[in-house]
Amino acid sequence: MAIVVNMPRLSDTMEEGTVAKWLKSVGDKIEEGDILAEIETDKATMEFESFNEGTLLYIGIPEGDTAPVDSLLAIIGDEGEDISGLLGGGSSSVSEEESSEKEVVAEDSIEESEEVDEIPEGVEVIKMPRLSDTMEEGTVASWLKKVGDDVEEGDILAEIETDKATMEFESFYNGKLLYIGIQEGESSPVDAVLAVIGPEGTDIDAVLSNKSRGAKNSASSNTEKEEEKSAVISDNKEVSKSVADGERIFVSPLAKKIAADKGIDLAKVSGSGDNGRIIKKDIENYTPSASPAPVTASGVKTENAIASQPVSMALPSGKEGTEEVKNSNMRKAIAKALGNSKFNAPHFYLTIEVDMDNAKASRAQINSLPDTKVSFNDMVLKACAMALRKHPQVNTSWNGDTTKHHKHIHMGVAVAVDEGLVVPVVKHADLLGLTQIGSAVKDLAGKARNKKIAPSEMEGSTFTVSNLGMFGILEFTSIINQPNSAILSVGAIVEKPVVKNGEIVVGNTMKLTLACDHRTVDGAVGAQFLQTLRYFVENPVTMLA
Repeated sequence: MAIVVNMPRLSDTMEEGTVAKWLKSVGDKIEEGDILAEIETDKATMEFESFNEGTLLYIGIPEGDTAPVDSLLAIIGDEGEDISGLLGGGSSSVSEEESSEKEVVAEDSIEESEEVDEIPEGVEVIKMPRLSDTMEEGTVASWLKKVGDDVEEGDILAEIETDKATMEFESFYNGKLLYIGIQEGESSPVDAVLAVIGPEGTDIDAVLSNKSRGAKNSASSNTEKEEEKSAVISDNKEVSKSVADGERIFVSPLAKKIAADKGIDLAKVSGSGDNGRIIKKDIENYTPSASPAPVTASGVKTENAIASQPVSMALPSGKEGTEEVKNSNMRKAIAKALGNSKFNAPHFYLTIEVDMDNAKASRAQINSLPDTKVSFNDMVLKACAMALRKHPQVNTSWNGDTTKHHKHIHMGVAVAVDEGLVVPVVKHADLLGLTQIGSAVKDLAGKARNKKIAPSEMEGSTFTVSNLGMFGILEFTSIINQPNSAILSVGAIVEKPVVKNGEIVVGNTMKLTLACDHRTVDGAVGAQFLQTLRYFVENPVTMLA
C-alpha cells in the first residue's frame, strides 16, 4: 500500500522547508533508514531519512523548491502501484488547502509576532519538534543537558523518541537551559513547550504565562486577524528593507558555512530566499565585483593603497562525495558469519616466532625435483594437520551442551577473491603429502578465483589457516571460522639478527598467531599445540615420513 511522505518539521520553529537535494530518484528502491533528501530548514540543512520500505513512486517537491510543513513530499509504495487516487484527491482541493494553509501560516505569524512582543529579548521557547512525517507526539528518552547548563548552538539537548525512531535533537540557540517542560520518559504533542533557553536570571514564570496568553490571543476576531495580517505584511517589508540596508543579514546555516569557506562577505550577497534570506544557491552563484584600488594624482596605485584593501583568504575546499554500492550476497554472508563468530565465541590469541632456516633449505631441495612445487603455506598446512593429530582438543567444535571431537582433519585455506573471502577445504590433510597438499590448494584456489568452486568443496573444515605473509604482513589476528575452534594466522618470513649458540647471526623467522575459542580450547592446550607446530615447521624432515 502506498505511503504518503509529508514535509517534516525538522526544527521547533520550522514552518516550511526547501529540498536542497534529492538522494533518490523515482523508481529507486527504498529501504528503512535510507536518506531520501537533504532538506533546508530555517536553521540548518538536514538529512531526511525514510521510515518506510518500497519503491519511490512520486516526488512532490523538486530540488530547490520550498513548501510548507506537511506538504506532499513523496510517495513510497510497491512498484507499478496506482497512486492516481492519492494525487487526484490532493489536486481536487488544492485551492482550498492552499487558502487554509495560508491562513494557518498567517495565524502562526500573528501568534509569533504577539509572543515576540511579550517574551524578553534573548529568550527562546523550544517546542517539541516534528521529527518524522507522521509524528504527532514525542517522548523524551533522555536529557543530555540539565537546567542551569550552558548551551551552545549545535549542542545535543535531548534524545526524542518519535513513532518510528529515537533521534538526537540539537539546539539552535546559545544561552542557559532555564526550564525543562517535558521530563524524561514523558510524552507530549508536537509544539508543546519542551524547554526554555535564555540569559541567566530570566523570569521563567512570566515567559510561560506570556506563552499561555499568546495561545489565547490566537482566538481573536476576524477583524483583528485582518489587521494583524496587514501588520505582518508590513513587518515583512521592513525585514526585506533591513537586509537591503545591511542592518541585519538573514542567511541559512549552510549558506553561511559555504560563504565562510570561500571567504565571501555576506553583506555583498543578494538573497533570493524568503524576505531576502541568503540561501545556498546565492553563495554558489555569487561573483565578486572588482574594487578599483585608490590611485595617486598621477594615476598610479600606491603600495599603501593596495595594502589597505581587504584580502580574502579563502581556504581550499575539496569536493566531497560518496558512492553507495549494494552488498553482494557473498559480502553479506561473510559479514553474518564473522559477526556471529566474533561476538559469540570468546576469542583469545597466542603468538610464537618460528625459525625458518631449515624450512627454507628443505623447500629449496624439494622444489629442485622435476615437476615439484611446494610453498611455505603448504608446509604450514601439513604441520598443522600433524599437530592436530597430537592435540585433538583443538580439532573440535562447540555445540552448546556438547563439544564435537572430529576424528578427521579437514584443513580450511582462506583465499582472497574479488568480492571477499572464501575458504576451500583440503580433506584429510593429515594423510596427504606435501606435494599432494600443494596440488589440492592450487586447484581449489583457482576454482575459487574463477567462481567455479562447488559448495561441497568449501564445507566441513575442522581447522583454518589464513596467510598474509605474501603481502608483507608480519603479524595479525584472524576471526575464527565457525564451527572451528581455532584459526592460525601466518605472517611473512623476515631476515633479521637472531641469537644462535650464544652468537648473533643472520636468521629467518616467521610469526604464527593462533586464535582460539575459549569455550573449547584452554590457554595451555593452545600453547602446547603451538609448541608441536613449531617443532614440525622448524624440522620439515619430520613431515616427510
